Amino acid sequence: MIDIPWPAPAKINLFLHITGRRSDGYHELQTLFQFLDLHDELWFEISEDGVIQRCSDIRDLPENDDLVIKAARRLRKEAGVNAAHLGVAISIHKKLPMGGGIGGGSSDAATTLVALNHLWGLKLSTDRLANIGMELGADVPVFIYGHAAWAEGIGEKLKNYEPEMPWYLLVHPVVHISTMEIFANSELTRDTTPIKMHTFEISDGQNDCEPIVRKLYPEVSEVFSWFGPGSKARLTGTGACVFCPYPDEEAARLKARTLPEKWSGYVTKGLNRSSLLDRLAKELNHKTK
Repeated sequence: MIDIPWPAPAKINLFLHITGRRSDGYHELQTLFQFLDLHDELWFEISEDGVIQRCSDIRDLPENDDLVIKAARRLRKEAGVNAAHLGVAISIHKKLPMGGGIGGGSSDAATTLVALNHLWGLKLSTDRLANIGMELGADVPVFIYGHAAWAEGIGEKLKNYEPEMPWYLLVHPVVHISTMEIFANSELTRDTTPIKMHTFEISDGQNDCEPIVRKLYPEVSEVFSWFGPGSKARLTGTGACVFCPYPDEEAARLKARTLPEKWSGYVTKGLNRSSLLDRLAKELNHKTK
């Protein structure tokens, strides 16, 4: 089945606190992930020739550097020597801006793992897929589990969470920000006091990366100014996307009508269950009928 795409949804960080740095260089953090009804689309054409390939040309992303290809190869390796014949041709329709802090590459990798685990008939557990995903990127597991989550450690310690699901206006000022660049910055706050999940209020949190991103990328700071000082606009991840919650779709679209043409804007709904889980459920239901 290659005609129905598999979604790779965006995520936002409702807050992002950096609480320390480990001896291996990784940062300890606390964050709250929520999904959006905005996603990339992937198609998988299964073959028995052992060839794993990407059929889509993605600007500035060579095939061998693509997490989608790395995920497929790593999954087949995990399946063992008897899986050497498994192949796939992967087509990708990119809707999520790269370097936007909304998890596009990680989400694409997670969707590849989930979809191919099913389509190749491997039957690996979700936990095992998450462990594979962790090798590809710290936020891949949250996309595999598919539920809004409170995350700690380097992002691998996840607990399901049920935040409110407002409408958002997500704005991308069309700049690409490197996560590595932000986390390597000497001015980054790395000592935010840890907070307790059961006492947390969204208004209590902030994104510790925001001051650095706004300093290095004035285009992002300009987006905050456009939303206005009274807004609840916040940076997601290490940028460059800025999101702001609204009580309903109409209010979000009203603000979006004034968006400068030089930026990209998305009116989108917050989701606590990933569209990837819904797609997998439909596939499984179809198989049992």
